[in-house]
Amino acid sequence: LVDAPVLLVGDIDRGGVFAQLYGTVALLEEDERARIKGLIVNKFRGDASILEPGLRQLEALCGIPVAGVVPYTNVDIDDEDSLSERFTKKTARKLLDLAVIRLPRISNFTDFSPFERFDGVSLRYVYRVSDLGAPDMILLPGTKSTIADLQWLRQSGLEAAILHRSAETFIFGICGGYQMLGKQIADPHGVETGGVIRGMGLLPVTTELGEQKVRTRVGGEILGGMLDGCELSGYEIHMGISRPEGDCEPFCRIRDEITGKERTDGVFAGNVCGTYVHGIFDHGSIAGKIVRHLAERKGLVLGEDGVDYGLFKEQQYDKLAATLRKYLDLDAIYKMMREYE
Repeated sequence: LVDAPVLLVGDIDRGGVFAQLYGTVALLEEDERARIKGLIVNKFRGDASILEPGLRQLEALCGIPVAGVVPYTNVDIDDEDSLSERFTKKTARKLLDLAVIRLPRISNFTDFSPFERFDGVSLRYVYRVSDLGAPDMILLPGTKSTIADLQWLRQSGLEAAILHRSAETFIFGICGGYQMLGKQIADPHGVETGGVIRGMGLLPVTTELGEQKVRTRVGGEILGGMLDGCELSGYEIHMGISRPEGDCEPFCRIRDEITGKERTDGVFAGNVCGTYVHGIFDHGSIAGKIVRHLAERKGLVLGEDGVDYGLFKEQQYDKLAATLRKYLDLDAIYKMMREYE
């Protein structure tokens, strides 16, 4: 669509990398194949010189140069929503237990990754009622389809389990998770399934899905509860507007970094709160304050706060960038790009 050159990357750690690369090139339409200007082998372990004969054969078969072999690198970067191994690995419950509801159409689940950096805190992804247990905090993530995932939550029995625990467990929803926690979701424009669906009723909020997607960066301050006064920053990407009802406490006051406009966002209601702000736990002391509050409720004293996750992520991407600079033929890659200018 944007008339871009393409680098095709094969993951050797999964096996069959030559078949991946050659097979993909061979099966593409001719006009698509012409876009591929370079091949890359990723996540290689060992001496890359042993690949040389195979790489030369691959270049001859495809008629496309190999732009580099990238070694397996220990970097902690965010997973793509549908590929994360976090969803399937068994996580032992620690002194504080946090449960993320693994919605079928989950998105932006890395919002909660900062909690993994605290000693004594476990972050589990829960798909069944039998796995929920009695966590100290339940987290409802974003979703690519709020109504469909709310219906699944209801049919799976997890909604009833969450409602049963709502009086004593801290519950936090972001974006689609926030919408689910409200009283009602309406879809008059057929953005998802159309119609109106009852929400979980834990927040005095009604949501209407709109035809325009909100995409912006925000900064601001949390207004109440245990997080009162905490500065926040993050981004919004959602369909729909949520309107609080009655005299309820807003979660935060934010400033749109694109338009400059200020507004309130989200709602506090007892142990439950929700917001549209993704990345809210990445920076500052918000995650640490939540962990300390949960620990104090149980009479626990945990170790030092987790690191500033926003800074940690920047360091990890810098590490990845340095590795790519070292092992890719950047002169050749820049040449490929200049040919499309």
